[in-house]
Order: sequence, then structure tokens, then C-alpha cells
Amino acid sequence: MSADRTAQLDVVLHFAVNADVTVTAKRTFTNLADVQHPEQDLVGIAQSASQGAIVARQLDERPLMRDGEVLEAVPGVIVTQHSGEGKANQYFLRGFNLDHGTDFATAVSGIPVNMPTHAHGQGYSDLNFLIPELITGVQFSKGPYYADQGDFATAGSSNINYATVLDRPIVHVEAGGEGYARALAAASPQVGSGHLVAALEVAHNDGPWVHPDDFQKVNGVWRYSQGDVINGWAVTAMGYHGRWNSTDQVAQRAIASGAIDRLGAIDPTDGGRTYRYSGSLDWQHGSSHTLTKITAYSLGYDLDLFSNFTYYLNDPVHGDQIEQADHRFVAGGKIVHRRRGRWA
Repeated sequence: MSADRTAQLDVVLHFAVNADVTVTAKRTFTNLADVQHPEQDLVGIAQSASQGAIVARQLDERPLMRDGEVLEAVPGVIVTQHSGEGKANQYFLRGFNLDHGTDFATAVSGIPVNMPTHAHGQGYSDLNFLIPELITGVQFSKGPYYADQGDFATAGSSNINYATVLDRPIVHVEAGGEGYARALAAASPQVGSGHLVAALEVAHNDGPWVHPDDFQKVNGVWRYSQGDVINGWAVTAMGYHGRWNSTDQVAQRAIASGAIDRLGAIDPTDGGRTYRYSGSLDWQHGSSHTLTKITAYSLGYDLDLFSNFTYYLNDPVHGDQIEQADHRFVAGGKIVHRRRGRWA
């Protein structure tokens, strides 16, 4: 933040009745990471067919064009994109358009992703900071039945969990057509009585456009933890920075006349830049009958998005481009306590 900018301060305190990384059975609490076959293991655990879990094995079997497509592992979810890869995805669930996340609540390692009163759209949910190789599982719900998931869970919700330890170091170098390149390095050394997960991702993509997207992003994750997911704690820091060009919608007559190619742009100055830096603390204590979890987090976020939907309709000289700017600091927390038992 700088002295000439106005910052929006969001302070959020959530009291919820369920945990992000556990599912419950009649006799015990079950760690999501231990669920190997959700289609069988969650029978009698999930309260309905509208709840479920996706494990890392299932994610490994899915090809991903973009990070947000992790959510396509949730039955009925479709993730797409428009106007540049750096924007938040467009989400669909059960055939309904959820825009950029307005009706679908998402959290990563306990930190809400949806942005209230966002400059581009209510509930804006940008998942470009995800590193899929670090995800251990996704818990999801569908339908408007789960008030504990917050205001944006009108159509559904997802809770994405990051690993606290890796089986082995990861080094990936990828390259493809249309300017695609990606490099990832991650390791999980033991430090003291705990484990440190450190990961760095660098990626670039131009896409098929005449005016290249030139999408550049850098992701970093640092996570130190002790104990396990039932009794333990973790400190997590995440950072993401991205910038891109956008090829927006164009008039059919411009293509038919030969003025531009079907993959061309009318305003090549459209695009954006964004960053997201967050820190969080998770503490959890459980027994055979109770489970208590406390999460505290803060994040700094910035977006400058340049769009031109009407080109030169209103201003034939300078054009109709607009800037949507969002600069904020968010702090919040969540306290969860669960007790297994029967009503008297």
C-alpha cells in the first residue's frame, strides 16, 4: 500500500460447526488424507450425496489446463476462462453460471478465497495461486444446505487442503506450444521436530491469440508444521504475482469484414496485474470424542484490471476502456469445535 491509495480493511470472524480437513463417522473423526476410495469410504460418513471428498490420487489422474480446473474433480463443476488467463475463472455447477465465484465458496488451507464487494464482481475467486501438486484433498458440498460454509455457498463450496509433508522432492519442467512453459520445485525437509514444505512455481503462457496473453506468474508456498492433522499446528505463508494481456469478445462483423482475425483483438491494451500474499496459523486438537480447530489468517491483495467491452462506442477518440482496481488487506479467523455424541 502507498500513501496515495485507500485501502479497504476486511475483518472477518467465522464461527462454524465443522472442520475443514476432517469428515466424521459415527464412532470417530476421520482424516481426509486417509480416505483412499471416497466413493466407498464415505458411505455412512457423508450426510448426503451432496457432500464428498476428492483425494490426491484422483487429482493426479486429471490433466489440467489451468489451476482452477482442480475443482472440476467435483461432480457437476465446470471451470472455464475468458478475457485473459490471469483473471479468476468462470465457474459452473449443475448447469448454472456462478460467474467468478459469486455462489461457490472456496477456501485454501482454511483461508477464504472469495472476495466480498470486489471491484470486478461479488465473490471473486481467483485460484491462480494454487499449486496442484501440493493438494492433498478437496472437501465439497453442493446445494444451499450448508450455512456453516458462509455467504458465498449458495450453490456449493470446496475446501482445498495443502500438504504438511511431501513423500519426495518434486522437480517439474514443462514446455509446450503457444508459449507455454512451467517450472516447479518443492521439497519437504525435516526441521527440528516438524516438517517444512517449500515450493516455488514459475509459469508463462501466450495462448492461441494474435495478441499473446503473455501470462506470467510466480507462486510460492512455505509451510511449517508439527504433529498431525488431528493433534498439531501449522504456519503457512503463500505468495502469488501475475500479469497478463486480454483478448476480449469481438464483433462478428469485424471478423467477417477481415478487419481482424477470429483470434484477434480490437484493444490490445486490455489486461491486468495482481498479487496475493497471505499468512495463516492452524492449531488442532482432537480425541475420540471431540475435535477443536483454530485458524487465524491475514492477506494482502491487489488487482488492476483493464477491460473494454464497447471499444469506441461512447468515446470514438480515446476508446471506452475502464480500469477496475481492488486493493485490500484482510484479516480473519475461524473457531471450530465438534463433539461426538447422541442427543438425550
